[in-house]
Amino acid sequence: MELPQGFNRRMEQMLGGEYQEFIKSYDEPRQFGLRVNTLKISPREFEAIAPFSITPVPWVPNGYFYREEDMPSRHPYYFAGLYYLQEPSAMTPASRLPVEKGDRVLDLCAAPGGKATELGALVGREGLLVANEINASRAKALLKNIEMMGIENAFITNEKPGNLSRCFEAYFDKILVDAPCSGEGMFRKEPEVAAVWDESRPAYFAKLQRDILDNAVKMLKPGGMLLYSTCTFSSEENEGSISRLLADHKDMNLIEIEPYEGFSKGNPVWGDGNVQLEKCVRIWPHKMRGEGHFMALLKKDGILQKNSDYKIPGSYQPFSGMEKSQRQLLETFCQNVKTERFTAGIDVRGEKVYKVPEFGREVKGLRFLRNGLYLGDLKKNRFEPQQPFAMALRRKEFESVLTLSVEDERVERYLKGETIFVEAGECEQKNGWKLVCVESFSLGWGKLVNGVLKNKYLCAWRKN
Repeated sequence: MELPQGFNRRMEQMLGGEYQEFIKSYDEPRQFGLRVNTLKISPREFEAIAPFSITPVPWVPNGYFYREEDMPSRHPYYFAGLYYLQEPSAMTPASRLPVEKGDRVLDLCAAPGGKATELGALVGREGLLVANEINASRAKALLKNIEMMGIENAFITNEKPGNLSRCFEAYFDKILVDAPCSGEGMFRKEPEVAAVWDESRPAYFAKLQRDILDNAVKMLKPGGMLLYSTCTFSSEENEGSISRLLADHKDMNLIEIEPYEGFSKGNPVWGDGNVQLEKCVRIWPHKMRGEGHFMALLKKDGILQKNSDYKIPGSYQPFSGMEKSQRQLLETFCQNVKTERFTAGIDVRGEKVYKVPEFGREVKGLRFLRNGLYLGDLKKNRFEPQQPFAMALRRKEFESVLTLSVEDERVERYLKGETIFVEAGECEQKNGWKLVCVESFSLGWGKLVNGVLKNKYLCAWRKN
């Protein structure tokens, strides 16, 4: 492919004898990858049911290569949220931030959600994910991916980092900053990025990165960890940005990243000469089956104090804060729900019902798209469940389920929003709300009336 001349000159200076091998990698086909959603299925379980050929990504425990012609985004398992399509190198940052269940985690530059959805799976139901995206249209894509993966405890914000840091100073256990960058590592995957590149872009993005990192450090707890990543080769945006961070924040220190044989060390010469920069990791396309990436893992001085003010779901009174009539409608529907976790932390805004996380901080004034899990709407004399609720449920957690095999032609029709017919005995109850599943994985809602399932699959998600 044709690369910008200024880019070529700089890369030849950086790589020396490796330059020709680097350039040759652009004539090779790009790699395609998917990451298994461990909230819904384990990697081994997915391997057993995978409907197309997959090969493990050796440096990511739940990552797999697939063939472009298999088109996994057309398969029902994609709509069930069993996997997220993600370039193999881009899977790496979330896999190298050591998130534990119950952590408070921030993804500061989160759209479209590849890394955020993995972090949401890692924190589990006891933790909290704040996923932020400053661009409003990209934030909507982020919200859809969070909801499709069945993540229950996310706060999706649309804010500047400085506004977040005023609310969340010293709040997060772990922070991921996958920073906006000049995108040089994506030229093979996205040739349009190469077409708009010029030599001023690294300096422009380095300035943005400094502000983002300053606010990220402010939001990190003492003892917490921050992983910085980019998809560029620019030293100004990589070792240069980390050099500035270390100089400006003496309480931050680089730590080793879990290794892989294909990873390359950071280069102190490309920063301020600090030998600690060797702890950074570079992913080169001529050395690994992926695009270009950079990572640095840092820890703030101090001892990490675990969260004492986060309430574990179930520690609330069921349906507290609701009017009696609202509570009765929701209680009636939830008689079919076989788990108590959706009855805690309820918030009603107008007719909409949400299960919300407990922050322990005042978050009023922040722009957000979603706080918690959208359960459904309170209508006159009834409660209507919504798509995110379905995606968070497991088949065994709802009383009345319509389970369709992956070969059943009704699955395709359901995903396109069509009415489908149900024979006697296919559901536990004759009429009413059904959780529609493909095999054992939820897809959405339908309402059965005398053998006809009225399709409630979200219009905006329907298959073309």
